[in-house]
Amino acid sequence: MRYWLQRIALAVLLLLAVSALTFGAMNVVGDPLFNILGPTAGDTGNPASVELIEQAKREYNLDKPLPVRYGIWLSEFVRGDMGVQFSKDGQPPVVDLIKERIPRSLMLLIMAQLFATLIAIPWSLAAASRADKPIDRFSTATTFLLIALPNFALAVILKYLLGIKLHWFPLTFDAQDPFLSRIFQMVLPAMTIALPAAAIYQRLLRTDLITTLQEDFILMARSKGVSRRRVLFRHALRPSLFSFVTVIGLNTGALIGGSIVVESVFRIPGLGSSLIAAVIRQDFPVVLAIVMIVATAFVLINLLVDVVYSIIDPRVRR
Repeated sequence: MRYWLQRIALAVLLLLAVSALTFGAMNVVGDPLFNILGPTAGDTGNPASVELIEQAKREYNLDKPLPVRYGIWLSEFVRGDMGVQFSKDGQPPVVDLIKERIPRSLMLLIMAQLFATLIAIPWSLAAASRADKPIDRFSTATTFLLIALPNFALAVILKYLLGIKLHWFPLTFDAQDPFLSRIFQMVLPAMTIALPAAAIYQRLLRTDLITTLQEDFILMARSKGVSRRRVLFRHALRPSLFSFVTVIGLNTGALIGGSIVVESVFRIPGLGSSLIAAVIRQDFPVVLAIVMIVATAFVLINLLVDVVYSIIDPRVRR
């Protein structure tokens, strides 16, 4: 119990640090008044403009010191109030934008992580069982290529080959289509994110599998006539999953970063494309909300990894 309390406390402190740094940066690099009022914010010689400026300061707590504003924002955020978007067409709540966009980004990330795992495990087993043979050398070269290739380049290549030339997958995402159609439209973007991740997982798991296959209990199983497939899946795979499970959690941030680019290439209206648009127009509430959602997801996934890790090896809780 003490182990889990420490992990939860560390997660809360990490989220507080992320929120404070992001809130401070957003309020230092730009002018919130200009984003809210536009050119009117600089027209201090007009009494009507001055009144609008003062009204906006009161409404958005800009007349208060930065630490006070952070405390107000944090207390509202933990209650589910993410503020309103900076828009000249009214004040649409940020939470409405999040509710609309988060299912698409979540679907994309889940599919990408699932594809990466399903690709990496059999790929690692095939390479480790034939270490230093032609198939392993070819596998190593492929992983290096996928890891070195930027996400946007891989997205363009896959979109051109599988979408434009072969017509296997649709080129864009349509939020109005039925659910199964939207799932199919997500396959190519998810594969774009999954392939580099699968290459990273394969390199790590292959190395651990080769080490495990040299252990005495593996040699004993082989001497008893246990089949090659059973040795790999039953005896070698589970002890080799420690680092694999850990890197899945740590790689979540990279997957989220990759999804921002992929959403733009495939025109998926998710959190990534919303974050880019919000940064460009300096819509602070939207940026803060998305950053905190991403940070929270990252922390929760790593807590889940700790749970899985403790199931695989209960000694980590001691």
